[in-house]
Amino acid sequence: MRKNSSMVTSLLLLLVFATLTYSSDARLQVCHPSGKIKGIKPPPGQCNPENDSDCCKQGKMYTTYKCSPPVTGNTKAVLTLNSFQKGGDGGGPSECDNQYHSDDTPVVALSTGWYSGGDRCLNYITISANGKSVKAKVVDECDSTMGCDDEHDYQPPCPNNIVDASKAVWEALDIPEGDWGDYDITWSDA
Repeated sequence: MRKNSSMVTSLLLLLVFATLTYSSDARLQVCHPSGKIKGIKPPPGQCNPENDSDCCKQGKMYTTYKCSPPVTGNTKAVLTLNSFQKGGDGGGPSECDNQYHSDDTPVVALSTGWYSGGDRCLNYITISANGKSVKAKVVDECDSTMGCDDEHDYQPPCPNNIVDASKAVWEALDIPEGDWGDYDITWSDA
């Protein structure tokens, strides 16, 4: 009986150790907030609310992230709408190529962690939703670390799970225009 008891205890300890090791690894995969930014009121005419873009609110605290959830073959994200054209709500030219892009071209900006310091610049990703898929070129970062300033068109920092897309992407996914804004999608590197 004592031999069986020792074996059961050993197996139980092994199971506990394996569970703790797995839990530690799982926690390392999670992306935690990196800080907060206090919103300021944009100067008159300085925040473009096109495509229902948010403008920073005076005194509101906005969460920042230096990371994004891990990229898999089917990464969950939120699709948002952005205009990369000159004068659009995307602000200045795209970070990857210092160019503006037509709303009729499938292009995206990725949250800071997924943008990966520009490693995905000018590469294509595949976005899937609504039973359809589209390839879109990464041309910009949706900054999750900063915002509420002139450089960011006085818009808040992006959440860490955003694929900010041109109208062409929304149209290719056949998403009804009434649903444009925030839409659950999956994406992967093409």
